[in-house]
Amino acid sequence: MDRPPPAPASASRSSSTAATLQNKYQLGRLLGRGSFAKVYQALSLADNTHVAIKVINKDESALALESQILREIAAMRRLQSHPNILRIHEVMATRSRIYLVMELAAGGELFSRIVRRGRFTEPAARRYFQQLVSALSYCHENGVAHRDVKPQNLLLDHKGNLKVSDFGLSALPEQLRDGLLHTACGTPAFTAPEVIYRRGYDGSKADAWSCGVILYMLLCGHLPFDDSNLVTMYKRIQKRDYRFPDWISKPVKHIIHQLLDPNPSTRMSLQALAGTSWFKKSLPLKSHNSFSDIEHLLASEKDCSDFDVGPSLNAFDIISWSSGLDLSGLFEIDNRNERRFVSNASMEVIMGKLKEVGGRLGYSVERGKGRSVILGKGKLVLAVEVVAVVEKVALVEAKVVVDGGGEFEEAHWGEWKVGLEDIVVSWHDEEVS
Repeated sequence: MDRPPPAPASASRSSSTAATLQNKYQLGRLLGRGSFAKVYQALSLADNTHVAIKVINKDESALALESQILREIAAMRRLQSHPNILRIHEVMATRSRIYLVMELAAGGELFSRIVRRGRFTEPAARRYFQQLVSALSYCHENGVAHRDVKPQNLLLDHKGNLKVSDFGLSALPEQLRDGLLHTACGTPAFTAPEVIYRRGYDGSKADAWSCGVILYMLLCGHLPFDDSNLVTMYKRIQKRDYRFPDWISKPVKHIIHQLLDPNPSTRMSLQALAGTSWFKKSLPLKSHNSFSDIEHLLASEKDCSDFDVGPSLNAFDIISWSSGLDLSGLFEIDNRNERRFVSNASMEVIMGKLKEVGGRLGYSVERGKGRSVILGKGKLVLAVEVVAVVEKVALVEAKVVVDGGGEFEEAHWGEWKVGLEDIVVSWHDEEVS
């Protein structure tokens, strides 16, 4: 029987009586709570390390946010390897709850530290800011826009290193329409004006705006634009109506001014920011604990004659892609509009076959970002992503991104199956012996 999580374990309570989750994690004290989830500290019984477990009740309120929950899991799964992004270790589920097992950020929220200290010295603020920009640039390189960058979502580990968290409002490549995002979301005081005004916007430029607000707040101890009346606040934003305290240096003023540009087309990008002398000051040449080779990390997208192979999947990726343990099964979601298959062909052969079959079926074919391809036919748009699992094994996912008002029927998948049959080892919707 599925039981609710226990009350926070007190210091006097013996470890032998503390509740365990699926005989793998010993639940401890409550770290925080939101509208539909609670986060507990827990002890992994396998290796005696501490983790954080987000417990989500699958009631009506959580089910209404199912896309947000799944998007958070999908985004964090893509971003496992960056040291300044909170890692997700495991996802478990029962009939009434979902458990996200994540890295424990023992230092708490950066917001709490700002409240306690008021403001940081320039070197301390730069260190946090460098780690934030490194993490977000990695997100953008992997097709993820965070869209809710604020001090409450920036955590610190036990060494004081920054960890970007809470990807519930993040955007994945399949949400792009005409190359832009269109959903208004985020926290007003940290959100770029083009997002609030419901115009199509570039997610990376929107995150750059939020970085400008964060940098100002780290150095000044308060927000650049803060008004209880949102209309008044956004009038101030359009006029760049904010003041710098006397202690802010000229190089920092220049950076903040360019990041807080209400016009996204002229706003400083994170790539340009990484090239400034102020940002590069005190930056370690080599460090796996903060970030490695920042100039390479923030460089513009590399030139590829064909398609990027991409990194190999780790164990969590393989589990979450498996047909039996697909994350979409956490909720009752209709998956008729997506298909996955395994292939032992090379990346070049797979991509060439997609182009060939797509052309034969009347689709226009364009290269997507990274290791993906976009296929269009009238108002219908398909997105196909290829990921290397192990050597000579690739996993391919095809999704209907835009249906054009009709319905992409099973017969259409049948056409693709016939066309791709000579490179497919197995489809995930079929039983494989």
